Amino acid sequence: MDKIYNHRDVEEKIYRDWEEKGYFKPEIHPDGKPYCIVLPPPNANGALHFGHAMFAVEDVLIRYHRMLGESALWLPGTDHAGTETQFVFEKKLKEQGKSRFDFDQETLYKMISEYVEENKGGIENQLRKLGFSLDWSRQKYTLDPDIVLLVYKTFKKMHEDGLVYRDYRLVNYCTFDGTGYSDLEVVHEERRSPLYYIKYGPLVLATTRPETKFGDTGIAVHPKDPRYQQYIGKVIEVETVLGMASIQVVGDEMVDPEFGTGVVKVTPAHDFNDYETGKRHNLPLKQVIGFDGKMNEHAGKFAGLYIKQARAAIVEEMQAKGLIEKIDTEYVNRVGLCYKCRNVLEPLPLEQWFVKVGPLKEKALEAVKKSEIKITPKNFENHYGQWMDNLRDWNISRQIVWGIRIPAWQCVSCHPGGSKATDRISHKDSIAEFTVSSSNPLQNDKKSDWIVTEGEKPDKCPRCESTNLEQDTDTFDTWFSSGQWPYLTLMTTKSGDFEKFYPTAVMETGYDLLRSWVSRMIMLGMYITGEVPFKDVLFHGLVNDPYGKKMSKSKGNVVNPLELVEQYGADAVRFALVYGNATGNDQSLSYPKLDASRKFANKLWNMTRFIEMKRPTSGHPGGSETTDRIPQIDSIATLQNDTISMHENDKAMVEKVQALVTEVTKNIDSYQFNFASEKLYEFIWHEFADKYIEDVKNRIDENSFMVLNSLFVTLLKLLHPFMPFITEEMYGKLGGEDSIMISSWPK
Repeated sequence: MDKIYNHRDVEEKIYRDWEEKGYFKPEIHPDGKPYCIVLPPPNANGALHFGHAMFAVEDVLIRYHRMLGESALWLPGTDHAGTETQFVFEKKLKEQGKSRFDFDQETLYKMISEYVEENKGGIENQLRKLGFSLDWSRQKYTLDPDIVLLVYKTFKKMHEDGLVYRDYRLVNYCTFDGTGYSDLEVVHEERRSPLYYIKYGPLVLATTRPETKFGDTGIAVHPKDPRYQQYIGKVIEVETVLGMASIQVVGDEMVDPEFGTGVVKVTPAHDFNDYETGKRHNLPLKQVIGFDGKMNEHAGKFAGLYIKQARAAIVEEMQAKGLIEKIDTEYVNRVGLCYKCRNVLEPLPLEQWFVKVGPLKEKALEAVKKSEIKITPKNFENHYGQWMDNLRDWNISRQIVWGIRIPAWQCVSCHPGGSKATDRISHKDSIAEFTVSSSNPLQNDKKSDWIVTEGEKPDKCPRCESTNLEQDTDTFDTWFSSGQWPYLTLMTTKSGDFEKFYPTAVMETGYDLLRSWVSRMIMLGMYITGEVPFKDVLFHGLVNDPYGKKMSKSKGNVVNPLELVEQYGADAVRFALVYGNATGNDQSLSYPKLDASRKFANKLWNMTRFIEMKRPTSGHPGGSETTDRIPQIDSIATLQNDTISMHENDKAMVEKVQALVTEVTKNIDSYQFNFASEKLYEFIWHEFADKYIEDVKNRIDENSFMVLNSLFVTLLKLLHPFMPFITEEMYGKLGGEDSIMISSWPK
């Protein structure tokens, strides 16, 4: 053996050997108890980051259960990542002086598809470098035809069951990305915004958005506010920069009498609370901001200006006319930002597909309350409950081309004014005006307007029998497909996989995906299969930079985990991520911990070298250290049953190792990976190496060597899920047969 362990010499070779021999497939233990983890699918054309490196926790679990002799499946897959991928592609188009609006939908989709295919596969090789024992023969992709077909079936079933509906309402719209989002994609940020006190006839109200005043269709006060009782139900005349306007005053309990003057403007087309207020009081909805982020015709001479430009121009003119009483420059409010580009989102009226979450979330909540699904760390159960309790209907329409196109058609002949299916947001069509009410004609039974299929185009319209049908140009929210991921994958891999491995054992992911992904998987999984999608949810924390700050390209503090793998070795990186970090907690990247993990690997290597140097020959003629090996005793129980004559110190060490096996097994079963790794590190280095080996070296004989060798192999097996490469290499050096991971967890 070389004096120094070099991870570069062994890791690629060992991984290739594991794959070629089929060790990652559950068929390696065909009769074993089923155990399955579905990998959270990374972006197909993305690059490895530390969120992916934390999949080491899943590999610890899958290797452990494989060593127990179970039929363990770790199922890999990748996500088309609709918005993220199109966002990146559009940046490339911009560099070329082009825009997505320069291409029709089919051409743009093809261009993005080619881009993804060119960059696809990189992350798979990166995951291999970390030693992740995924069954690559079962790999899936969210745009695989069989996956897409099942997504269509789900949508059609939900539509028939009344759980999917079409509605015209306010959505979070990013005028930069050109698409609507659900509440999940909104990032709230506190900002200091000027609060303008504007004169509205006999009243004064406070607002941060004077540019939306052309869309005001009401003024609201609290119904019990004594200051304004005389105005409730009245129509008042208001002077604006565009002339006089008549606006109704309503009493509504959503008004906070302590905010500003206790009077607020109601702009149903541009504020979610105002939209609900408008519904309660049958107020008109008047859209004044277009989907391009510019003021439309309703803004008169301010039409064509972007929002910030319009705000400045309107405030200047209002001040000149004496319509602004004062401006509070210290006001702090929460602003909704796009999670991807960090631009301010605009609440805009748009016709979309929504999932009715009420019936779905009730069962999903019960599953956790009744412990059908257990969440670790347990405190996240409260976060889950709070999120689900307040969950609103889910907008699943996206105005992008990259993704699974919604399988809904509309008859052009039945809609002579133009099919809503093809009425794309061209940044010109930006005016909407109607009355917001529960009986709104634009909120009627949309089910009859649309023909939903399982992907195929209908032959004809069921009402007029016209064949002039056009498909909705929107695509599904990525979370709609990935929210079905556990059963989509197992239903489309190998025959019998779903029946054998569903529900899966555990969903391990970052806690930041509790709302966007985990909650969706539970709701949709229970709806389609009637069972929970997984029995446990296990959250890991974020890996921040060495200074405790979140890694970000914009901050320039991103560390590539593959660079650390090259420098320290995959085993050291994996061990450092688990060691000393409680499950679910954030951690800062620690170079001292990485260095300590690398030194630990070298310590293990030197221990193996010592054992090999002290290996006695068999005593047979022609025997040598390399040909005739002393048999390895795999079972500690065998050692304890006086199979061989042992020194008292050997007996004591056997007892200690047995206790360690019990403790580490318990720690892994309870997801306390930090405790397991810490105990292994401390015991192997300080108890086994510093004390026991120092003792044995002075009295080595065939029996003591057999105990030493067997106990060290036992320790390697305990360590294998955490440090798979070096333990596999040393296991082979010590005469182990096959692989250390096959049915070999110490008993």
